Amino acid sequence: MISVATWNINSVRLRADQVERFLTQEAPDVLCLQEIKCAESVFPHEVFEKLGYTYRAVHGQKGYHGVATVSRIPFRDFSKHDWQDNGEARHIGVELLGPGQGLIVENVYIPAGGDIADREVNPKFGQKLDFLGRMTDWAGKIDRPTLIVGDFNIAPLESDVYNHKALLKVVSHTPLEVETLQRFADAHDWVDLGRKHIPAPERNYSWWSYRSYWRAKDQGRRLDHMWASPEAAAQSRGHRFVEETRKWDQPSDHIPLITELDL
Repeated sequence: MISVATWNINSVRLRADQVERFLTQEAPDVLCLQEIKCAESVFPHEVFEKLGYTYRAVHGQKGYHGVATVSRIPFRDFSKHDWQDNGEARHIGVELLGPGQGLIVENVYIPAGGDIADREVNPKFGQKLDFLGRMTDWAGKIDRPTLIVGDFNIAPLESDVYNHKALLKVVSHTPLEVETLQRFADAHDWVDLGRKHIPAPERNYSWWSYRSYWRAKDQGRRLDHMWASPEAAAQSRGHRFVEETRKWDQPSDHIPLITELDL
């Protein structure tokens, strides 16, 4: 059995103590981080090294975006795609070499897409759709058991948001984004592990805005995901979210997800 976690940490250096707390408490075998907001040269390697996460793949840039995968299981760098087509650090892939040998773990940070759901007036929205288009082309060629995890910045189902009707025109839950994400899902017959183990319409949020008092209003969205190739999904034995991290001091606006696979 191996466990894989994903977490948009919203600055790994700012929240290094929270990452350490999470790893000490939950001890996943692999942790995929998004929005690390630092170049590899200043990534806090020592935090992970002392906890036994001696295998690390970092694709970062100064101040923005960035992804990192850390592991207690040996791995090798497998892929690094520029689906944004502009050099931003938004993806890193690794192949596990120890327990779970042969599983590919792809770690992705899909662009948020700005505030207006119209590519003609908001280029960021168009970039998000194009990013997903490039991912879809890639997914159609996958021939290995693969887990793709990260901040997808889309809540696809009606029950993935606190108010479906109110958010239909809000970027992250628009019909166009949902349709575009579904094309990506269909390209490889991905299995959404979050909904395999926590079926809709059960509450399964992973993000709350800093702008609202999240505990009182619970205005959440399920923006973070863990999807698996059909053969890998058949081996998944559990999936959960660790909501308590959102209650810690100066938390990320996202919480971690953890999936267990019988590999």
